[in-house]
Amino acid sequence: MSVITEVRISSDDFELGKILNLEGASAIELETLVPSGNATVPLFWVYEPIRDGFLDTVERYPTVNSVTAVDEFEDRTLIKLDWDASQDHLFRCILEHDGQILSATGSPKEWNFEIRFSERESLSQCQDCCADAHITLDLTRIYNPVDPKVGPWYGLSKPQREALTLAVRMGYYDIPRGCTTAELADELGISDQATTERLRRAIGAFTRHALLTPDQMA
Repeated sequence: MSVITEVRISSDDFELGKILNLEGASAIELETLVPSGNATVPLFWVYEPIRDGFLDTVERYPTVNSVTAVDEFEDRTLIKLDWDASQDHLFRCILEHDGQILSATGSPKEWNFEIRFSERESLSQCQDCCADAHITLDLTRIYNPVDPKVGPWYGLSKPQREALTLAVRMGYYDIPRGCTTAELADELGISDQATTERLRRAIGAFTRHALLTPDQMA
């Protein structure tokens, strides 16, 4: 049975963490991995405006072929990074042991990855590979998917993920609240009522697929 692990890694321990060392950025989030020739190119959201010269600095990195700002907004920039992942020991260890990166978020100090392996033995082998490369993996959670049909996002649709992630970032679930559903609705470009309904459905889907077993849902 496949196993999913959540891992925390120091930004200084792997190549990509060093490349995207963004002082002043609140977060970096993997949007997707897209095929490009023989390589897999990541798209990242960088939150907070990126500093002047950042793209030029990244492109001068020896393992980087190109870096492009795909979309720019007031609070975030979508970056496409074409780099030689084979020179990154972390990614090499993950790929060599059939790991699949489901999500990744980073900061100047550390990154958090969610990775799926076909079996627990593959995860153990990946850990050994990283240890040999002097990469310290802090495994914060290991679990088996409750229902493989729901995919890596716990049954959440892309609009639901977007709404729930935005609500957390804007402090909607903080005490006191950092924003209203009306403010979330403005960001999402939908009505206040639609935002409330989307969040309700997102929380329901996440709870069913991430916290409950099939027996508990029966």
